[in-house]
Amino acid sequence: MSNITAVTEFLLQRFSDIRELQLIHTALFLLVYLAALMGNLLIIAVTTVDRHLHTPMYFFLKNLSVIDLGYISVTVPKSILNSLTNVNSISLLGCAAQVFLVFLFGGSELALLTVMSHDRYVAICRPLHYEITMPHGACVRMLAASWFSSCLNAILYTASTFSLSFCGPNAVYQFFCDGPQLLRLACSTDHVTEDVSLAISTCLAVLCFMLIVGSYARIFSAVLRMPSVEGRSKTFSTCLPHLVVVTLFVTSAFSAYLKPMSDSPSPVDLLVSVFYALVPPTLNPLIYSLRSQDMKAAMGRLLWPKHFSKEKLSIRSKFLLHGLP
Repeated sequence: MSNITAVTEFLLQRFSDIRELQLIHTALFLLVYLAALMGNLLIIAVTTVDRHLHTPMYFFLKNLSVIDLGYISVTVPKSILNSLTNVNSISLLGCAAQVFLVFLFGGSELALLTVMSHDRYVAICRPLHYEITMPHGACVRMLAASWFSSCLNAILYTASTFSLSFCGPNAVYQFFCDGPQLLRLACSTDHVTEDVSLAISTCLAVLCFMLIVGSYARIFSAVLRMPSVEGRSKTFSTCLPHLVVVTLFVTSAFSAYLKPMSDSPSPVDLLVSVFYALVPPTLNPLIYSLRSQDMKAAMGRLLWPKHFSKEKLSIRSKFLLHGLP
């Protein structure tokens, strides 16, 4: 035991050992990160400034953008910096922080997406009860419950993971510190605590996913009974992308955390991690906001206020010309 040295840092996996490919990876990750950053910051700004968007749906959307910003900022900037400097090490404390924050933001995102699917169900299927069912106080409590449960889950998983001993190889086959990859490096053979915490996380994720699917199933059932073809197509074109991204997020995360770990790195593992770490924060601004006419109008009022004020004045003049108030 005296010859065993405790691990104080980990080495993250590179996408390639060829310098040119590393720079390509840096450029791609930087473009994705900037797109996610701009899209989510724009949503936060628009939903905060525009009083027309102070509704439960856009309240949840703004908080989803905050979560997405945190989620993608935990892993991508560090990976970009590693590729640029050709240094792929991360301290033990930094690794623990990544594991905690990935679980915190990932869990909060899934919990909030569950709440948002319920919000859409009430708005579409029970519109007369919407204001009673989704008052501002209830929305705040739902958001607080999402953060609180995810924080507890993240603390439990991180504590159980880093209660293990790391004294051997320190190469993580991932571009960020991922729980399953760390488990492969642990010297401890007793993983009961970590297995229990992972089982709890899996059960919560499955429950959230079932609730999301259930909400959208009831929405689709109600939409199919709509007499308006335009209304049906609009609802389907809005809700189906939501469900696709949620399914991609959950299935890729399950694939990473539940499949047996191999002793050799696999490009598939890196690709799967990209799907659940980068894709949702980047696509959410597109599918949740840019397809909304209200969001487009609000963005126009924020980005081009003079144009919209002139247009509003022109419309007002036409009304006055016809003797309308």
